[in-house]
Amino acid sequence: MEKEETEWKRKTMGFSPEKENRDSNWFKTKKKALNHVLSTIRIHSKQTHPLKETQPTPTTLHSPPPPQTPKPTQDSTLTNPVPDRISLLSDEILLRILSKLPESQRPANFLVSKRWLNLQGKLVRSVKLLDWEFLVSGRVFFRFPNLVRVDLVDGCSISPRDSGVFCTRSRKAVSFHAVSNLEGGKDSIFTEKSVLNADEVDKGLRVLASKCPNLTKLAVANCSEMGLLSVAEECPTLQELELFMCNDRVLRGIAACLNLQILRLNGAEDGLHESLVSDVGLTILAQGCKRLVKLELSGCKGGYEGIKAIGQCCLMLEELTLCNHRMEDGWLSALSYFENLKTLIFVSCKGIDGGDEFDEGFGSCPSVERLHLEKCQLRDKTSLRALFLVCCNVRKLVIQNCWGLNDDMFGTSSALRKVRFLGLEGCSMLTTLGLESVIIYWNDLESLKVYSCNKIKDGEVNPALSSVFSALKDLKWKPDRKSAVSNHLEGIGMGKRGSKFFKKSHDWKSLPGS
Repeated sequence: MEKEETEWKRKTMGFSPEKENRDSNWFKTKKKALNHVLSTIRIHSKQTHPLKETQPTPTTLHSPPPPQTPKPTQDSTLTNPVPDRISLLSDEILLRILSKLPESQRPANFLVSKRWLNLQGKLVRSVKLLDWEFLVSGRVFFRFPNLVRVDLVDGCSISPRDSGVFCTRSRKAVSFHAVSNLEGGKDSIFTEKSVLNADEVDKGLRVLASKCPNLTKLAVANCSEMGLLSVAEECPTLQELELFMCNDRVLRGIAACLNLQILRLNGAEDGLHESLVSDVGLTILAQGCKRLVKLELSGCKGGYEGIKAIGQCCLMLEELTLCNHRMEDGWLSALSYFENLKTLIFVSCKGIDGGDEFDEGFGSCPSVERLHLEKCQLRDKTSLRALFLVCCNVRKLVIQNCWGLNDDMFGTSSALRKVRFLGLEGCSMLTTLGLESVIIYWNDLESLKVYSCNKIKDGEVNPALSSVFSALKDLKWKPDRKSAVSNHLEGIGMGKRGSKFFKKSHDWKSLPGS
């Protein structure tokens, strides 16, 4: 039987007595090495995985437990890092530190951490809103809880963002996208359909007033008197207000702004929108805002009665700006009712006053010390002379980029005898002789600034004009930009190198790299 089993193993498993003897001999020779490997594994397993619990023997039942050796601990700086010192500061201290940084470095603080993001948002006081939903949903107040100056003009626009036409008004700080394929012509670029309706704007103003009780400056477009009333009731500290697409009905809500000091009204705008601000609205404004210090009227269609009401009621008014005004004829004489007006500014006006009858007895505004004319059309000699007669005590006269100012028109300024500063820029029709005919009679002149007046030449300065220059405290004389550039570049060879290089005798094949 045993023989048959051996034979079966040999056939099926390749077993043979010789092989069995050879394997047993190998096991005997390698047994010592194998025992060494097993003992090593056993020792290593005991060191790395000690037995958690052993059965007590009768001899060790009442004996104290053996002392445990402390396990080696890892470096605590790797597993539990110590927080940085800045994170240990309180929010109040960290806010005081961040508030000392200049404005140019503050935007980078938003990227440090979420805590810094929230703290930096508390330091933001002014915001220009572009998305109206950001205001209505209240997210803007969660993001910036301490706002005091808010500009909502761009957010009121509903123009398409994917348009290739982008319009902007630099002085008015209004920018919007316009549709390129207009059907209504130029008057439909920015109409009432391009902005939110008054109800939506009033809804946003109510949300703003409830969240920002310390609001001091606001700019908004196409609102109603109800929206302004909500702001006036909830924000008693409002001091500066700018209204776009304003009309007489809207001005009823301004009367409740008792602490308003700076007001900018934008009525009709050529090519953009048409809004009417007449003498009725100016009278309502004058009776409600008696603490005004600065007033800007842009595109307003007032007249003598409206300007007179402002002068009689707004006794603290010091600066009046008229931008592209559409005043009725004869309004200029109403300036005599302004007792404390210091600065009078005309910007982009097509005319000063269309009246025909002016004399020296129709009134003056002796308190005006600064007269500024910028981008105005000075083609009516009578109205310009009347302006200088009204502002007879002007000490600072600035004329920038005005059309039609020739020697004859500038000669009307001889009515001003107390001028101390004269600034001329971009007056291309004024000559040296016309300048001399006026300033030689201004004995109080101390400063003169002449820029980009191409017909005023250095070579035409005579001894009489030179004596006036020598008595000045400050002289900035750059009348001709071309001559100044040529004198500055004289001797460096600019403009002559090309004549030496590109000559007909040279062949293009002889140039380097050809």
